[in-house]
Amino acid sequence: MRDKLIVITGGFGALARGVREAALAQGARVASIDYAPAPAEFANDPLALGGVDITKFEAASAAFKQINDKVGRIDALLNIAGGFVWKPLAEADGATWDRMYEINVKTALNATKAALPYLEASRGAIVNVGAAAALKAGAGMGAYAASKAGVLKLTESLAEELKGKVRVNAVLPSIIDTAANRKDMPNADFTAWVQPQELANVMLFLASDAASAVTGALIPVTGRV
Repeated sequence: MRDKLIVITGGFGALARGVREAALAQGARVASIDYAPAPAEFANDPLALGGVDITKFEAASAAFKQINDKVGRIDALLNIAGGFVWKPLAEADGATWDRMYEINVKTALNATKAALPYLEASRGAIVNVGAAAALKAGAGMGAYAASKAGVLKLTESLAEELKGKVRVNAVLPSIIDTAANRKDMPNADFTAWVQPQELANVMLFLASDAASAVTGALIPVTGRV
């Protein structure tokens, strides 16, 4: 990944920070896009763009143009932006389902569409974050799992559309070991969960030239769950 420019959406979240650290360790440059304001540790990073609502295509397009104008290329897009909700159907109103679609599917869609001209120029790669729950959903996970299933089908379709131009793959994690997940599930066996570094390693492999023959893959990263 040395000298490649990677864009990470949801760039200030726990997983994105882990991926960013791993990418920097491999010699890549990283641009971070997030709806949240840039935290203090990103204050002096010219490639850290906070306050960007990529559920809107215009905002996504402007962010990617800004990054390309500064660096001159974009080699990979890692679509990490998204969210989770646990609600049984009887408790989940239409807004819950709409929200899951907005932050899981539309963010990936808009970021991908905005990045495509630059990725086609570099013959780059896209790595989406799906979910193991998109293959087998548990109780209360209907809205979340349905939206992540949309990410998987978007991945497969784009891989066919962009074959020979841009590689498109997805990872399907189970539970990621983050502070938020530990708080929500304090009695769980954290050692069984996927470590952010473990998921980062798979994502960066898929974004790298080492995976030049891989596209349309949906890779389970389930740890010991």
